[in-house]
Amino acid sequence: MTNFTSLTEACNAVSTFIQRCVDDPHAAGFGELALGLFAFQFAHNTPFANLCQAENLTPETVGDWRDIPTVQTRAFKSLDLTVLPEADRETLFRSSGTTQVDHSRHFHCAETLAVYHASLWPWFAGHLVDESANRLLFLFPELGQAPESSLVHMMDTVAKRLAKREHCFATDGQWRIDGQAAVDFLHDCATQNEPVTILGTAFSFVHLLDHLDADAIDFQLPSGSAAMETGGYKGRSREMPRPKLHQAIAAKLGVASGRIICEYGMCELGSQAYDTIVGNGLERCFRFPSWARAQIINADTGAVVNNGEAGLLCIFDLTNVRSVVGVQTQDLAIRCGDGFELIGRSTNANPRGCSLALSEVT
Repeated sequence: MTNFTSLTEACNAVSTFIQRCVDDPHAAGFGELALGLFAFQFAHNTPFANLCQAENLTPETVGDWRDIPTVQTRAFKSLDLTVLPEADRETLFRSSGTTQVDHSRHFHCAETLAVYHASLWPWFAGHLVDESANRLLFLFPELGQAPESSLVHMMDTVAKRLAKREHCFATDGQWRIDGQAAVDFLHDCATQNEPVTILGTAFSFVHLLDHLDADAIDFQLPSGSAAMETGGYKGRSREMPRPKLHQAIAAKLGVASGRIICEYGMCELGSQAYDTIVGNGLERCFRFPSWARAQIINADTGAVVNNGEAGLLCIFDLTNVRSVVGVQTQDLAIRCGDGFELIGRSTNANPRGCSLALSEVT
């Protein structure tokens, strides 16, 4: 196990490992780093340590990264699960939603944001950036309008990394889409025969498609165009099953189905998963980068399910230097080798095994 004596040391070690994984996806060292982060977080993240001690899961009793206790996402709504002292909490991410209360809270400093960026860009670029020099249409607010959204921060980072490409942010701080701005941008892409990548949440795509339907507009965007769809609906629009949404994107925008990519991420994580690489036509299955590992567990036993079986999704993410390595989601998934297929959400599951519930210490 790696022993970290400071946050700087932990951040540097994880950033170095990420770069090694970019060069060699099979690079060794994940387990050692995960155990080291667990010990560091146990020592400096008091709410997390309290949860662990309630189950006698400590650095002295846990010897394998697969046994590191995971924290249920709902715990982030009431506990400040961070190693950062209050004076160092420079950036705040909150989970999305339509209400102003009961949001998860996630704190960053400059060092932990640097780890987030080190993880974000290579995995995004490897799945969504190809030889097509696409323009970018963001169905997101600009960072200044929604500074506490991790997704908006992610899109701002992408825009800056691809700063030479023309782009448009077509959503305001209340996540209301400017349909005319989006249509004008897409029309210019079509008439100039320049491919475009459209990035948005599922509900933003629905709003865009509804706007196109209302004005009887169809696009046949240039070859090489793509779309990245992420997130759910959160009561912000009518809901569409993912296959139907992708069919509508293909029909109304002219984006080839093999160039519609799904992203999976959450405020509680620093890494993202994608279900395919743009244009490769492979079978869809979400995968995280090598510095994050997904497990599908049986909610009753806590045991990892077999390939092809369903259970609750939990993620061990080294980029979570500032919070907790292991996060237990409420998402149901089917194990697909080292990846997973999302099938819905569980609102009632209280998983056993290594998952830590808030009720255990309150």
